[in-house]
Amino acid sequence: MTKTNLTRRSALIGAAGAGLAVGACSPKPGVFQPVDNGTFSHGVASGDPDQTSVMLWTALTNDGGGYRGVEVARDAAFTDIVFEQGGEITYVMMQPLGTLKILATGLEPGVHYFYRFRLNDTYSPVGVTATLPEGALDEFRIGVFSCSNFPAGHFNVYREAADNGELDLVIHLGDYFYEYGPGEYATEQSEAMNRVPLPAHELLTQADYVARHAQYKSDPDLQALHAAAPWILSWDDHETANNAWRGGAQNHNEGEGSWQDRRQAALRAWYDWQPVREPETDLRQRRGSYEIGDLATLCLLESRLIARDEQVALESFPLTSDADDTDPANLEAVATWKRDVVGAEDRTLLGAEQIADIRAACGASKAAGKPWRILANQVIMSRVNFPNFAKEMPGWLRWWATRNSEFARNFIMSTRFDIPFNLDMWDGYPAERERLFAALRDVDADIITLTGDVHSFWTNDLIDGDGHRIGTELVGASVTSPSPFSGFAAPGVDYGKMMIEANADVAHCNMEDHGYIRLTLTPEAADAEYIRVNDILSQDYRASLESQWRIRPASGGAVSPVERVS
Repeated sequence: MTKTNLTRRSALIGAAGAGLAVGACSPKPGVFQPVDNGTFSHGVASGDPDQTSVMLWTALTNDGGGYRGVEVARDAAFTDIVFEQGGEITYVMMQPLGTLKILATGLEPGVHYFYRFRLNDTYSPVGVTATLPEGALDEFRIGVFSCSNFPAGHFNVYREAADNGELDLVIHLGDYFYEYGPGEYATEQSEAMNRVPLPAHELLTQADYVARHAQYKSDPDLQALHAAAPWILSWDDHETANNAWRGGAQNHNEGEGSWQDRRQAALRAWYDWQPVREPETDLRQRRGSYEIGDLATLCLLESRLIARDEQVALESFPLTSDADDTDPANLEAVATWKRDVVGAEDRTLLGAEQIADIRAACGASKAAGKPWRILANQVIMSRVNFPNFAKEMPGWLRWWATRNSEFARNFIMSTRFDIPFNLDMWDGYPAERERLFAALRDVDADIITLTGDVHSFWTNDLIDGDGHRIGTELVGASVTSPSPFSGFAAPGVDYGKMMIEANADVAHCNMEDHGYIRLTLTPEAADAEYIRVNDILSQDYRASLESQWRIRPASGGAVSPVERVS
């Protein structure tokens, strides 16, 4: 396969015309390629690092018992072992397949380590991990990923990042997998690629979710990125079911049993199969903050299962498709719907407790003089309305899209009234967004929001209801999941351009490519490179720089805008 040569220096120096300081972390070892030796066929992974510890993970196939443990060393030859511990296997509904998670402790801050698991005299592939740095730090690089759908294509994005990303940390913003069965969402070409989802039905039980985790972690490209750097993972909706909220999901009905049982089964499988620390009581409590030296504070958000109210259905839109968009009564009806239904003050997404925790973490970060506060967020936070498709979409395409669908016709005609792009996003909870922005303004904390979910690249301004700029939103494209309008793709129709023209807060929108964000933090700037791959249906791909964006630290009480570098 053909890959780009986007090294840490070449891309940034070429685009910005200036070098960056050498990082304070220890030199990073090379990337190790996972090898399936039959015992550790699901690879190794590390995650949830802090300054002195990191969670290490593997799965054991055909485990016959005996010694099971992990070794952590400073060198690839494992002559300088700094941590060694045995652990107990957790059998997860598919014996003799089980998972082993061990927290490596007593490590030094900002150091890269090698690790390997052991079953008696058999060793796993070697992984590279790192603790978070403390104190003065010149540079730190984060890879941002979301929406990896196994049957939709090959994980070339993961492979590219593993081979060329030079990442200190991976943040995965959710939709690590999808719950659908064969013949459902994004499975049309799965047989041709030998990527048919397993088990062969929608996931409902713990055994189902475990089997899907096991299938994903059998992918060598995903294994490579897991082995290359520590991960911090959040979930979005598909780790449980589509458009999940605290009391249910769009893709769950009464005939499928209790939502609480399904949610618990999915979360139990998720914790068993990811390199993450586990909360003591409620498995839904996957949130918190991480400190990255004197550069940044990272807040991990939970926006699905704890506090989110049910999404407002687009079907609740108050007008019919033939409504006159110049009639003041119709305009008032839409305004009332936006204000009293979508914008109801009691609708929550994060909840008061989580907003208070974010306020405290970002306030402490600002007080400590750190230049960056980063929210790892699942769905678009910026204000985004649909373009007026009744005007912007070519007539032949409107005819084709609506010829057999009354729903499509009603939807297209409703876009004449500036309706929110997606009511599952923060636009479906605008009062909660204002509460979050107010909390950040209370502590004078500007932010960078890293976002997934929408399967496309965006760069957005974050502006509150009074016009104050809160920060910048960087939205990563999917690993493989289809773009929002892939079903209506047509020559000469650029949906991303339509989005930019319809929304003052949107500076960039690419609804075609797959890829990830490579975010390099320094005291002087946050440089976001949008890395894309040209193909996911074949493993022969090319990677390139889609665009690059720079954010400067706030100064003089102002929040610096984002600027396009290339």
